[in-house]
Amino acid sequence: MARRQGVLTRRGLLGAALGAAAVPAAARAGGARDLFDLADLRGSVNATEHGLRPGAVDDQSRRLQKLLDRAAAENSRIFLPPGDYHVANIRLPEIARVAGVPGATRLVHGGGGHFLLSDNARHLELDGLVIDGANRHVDAYAEASLRISSARHAVVNNCSFSGAAQKAIHIERSAGRIERCTVAGAAGDCGIYALENRGLAIAGNEISACSNGGILVHRWQDGEDGSIVTGNRIFNIGAINGGTGQWGNGINVFRARSVTVANNQISDCAFSAIRCNAASNAQIVANQCRNSGETGIYAEFEFHGAIISANVIDGGARGIAIANFMQGGRMAACTGNLVRNIRQTAPYSDKDHLFGIGISAEADTAISANVIENAELFGLLLGWGPYLRDVAATGNIIRGAQTGVYVSVVEGARNAVVSGNVITGWNKGAIVGHRWREAATGDMGAGDTFGFRHLAVRENTVS
Repeated sequence: MARRQGVLTRRGLLGAALGAAAVPAAARAGGARDLFDLADLRGSVNATEHGLRPGAVDDQSRRLQKLLDRAAAENSRIFLPPGDYHVANIRLPEIARVAGVPGATRLVHGGGGHFLLSDNARHLELDGLVIDGANRHVDAYAEASLRISSARHAVVNNCSFSGAAQKAIHIERSAGRIERCTVAGAAGDCGIYALENRGLAIAGNEISACSNGGILVHRWQDGEDGSIVTGNRIFNIGAINGGTGQWGNGINVFRARSVTVANNQISDCAFSAIRCNAASNAQIVANQCRNSGETGIYAEFEFHGAIISANVIDGGARGIAIANFMQGGRMAACTGNLVRNIRQTAPYSDKDHLFGIGISAEADTAISANVIENAELFGLLLGWGPYLRDVAATGNIIRGAQTGVYVSVVEGARNAVVSGNVITGWNKGAIVGHRWREAATGDMGAGDTFGFRHLAVRENTVS
């Protein structure tokens, strides 16, 4: 309706719309200069107008540092056009906002000292950058391609990290978010190392080909942390430092309380998909854990409280281990998990521990409504030697284990309830009392506890 004597006609309205659409097209025709002007209008500083040259082979560290300092003083944002920028020893000021074109704006480490370092930032925001460590050495104080310390608020968004000689990201004593980033390779260590933080979110990242770990949430001493690790995809994690599980984990939480690990996809880790060590009040919920070298999900050592629920674990030498009552590890709810294809082969030999176990627990733990299929040795392992107290295994389905349920009958072992489970396909007993590695009772599937008063075994269906 074009306007005719004060009336809009349809044709005129369409023409006006087409004319408006032609404006950004004209801007594109004007080339990169017009785009940079638009960036300036949005409050960004165009880096090329301040001496940086995308694609130049010479070192541009001094130019970038000068621009960062100027932008901080003006409380403005830097836009880096597509191209390579070879830099080193960059110190991000207390206010730093740097944006690029995702996949096209590349900061390449020139070597020596550190790459990107932030200390005591009030606001740090890196968006749409490729951060290429070029496999060049960083000094011990840096530890990572990007090191962030004591940031009041830090955001690393939609960035790609490659060629890290040690860690890709080290963030400590900070708050903020690391999200939608890609880490492809950390030659000497882990993808993201989060130390002593306060309410950090690590979400929606893809991390692969790291030598010693995927995402690590650590504290020097036991304390509240509150980090959320969610929606990440982690795979192909090695353990070049060796050991028996200190390294080689997709997600590792150590001494950090109240951490949530949820909705992650984790596969092909040298040891555990998720390992929580001395991490109290952890919630480990709705993760996919495939083909772990050792244990799918671990809650171990001096933890007090863990919820492990609705996870899928396929492949590994143990499914879920809730362990180390001897060191004070206790109190968990393990419910609604699916555990399958658990083998007896592990990345190391240990005469004191068993492999091929679906779910194991030692103290103050409810194990309910889990489905365990094809655990080669035991479907459930309740206690180890005298380390058994107040464990209830109820309403689980166990199929295809040599022994459905192992329960400790060593002197000092305390209350255990095995009730209402369905146990099928076993060949060495449905429920059997053990003294360490050796069977010490006949099959208790029918309810006979052979005089062990700490056991209540009833209403299980075995076949």
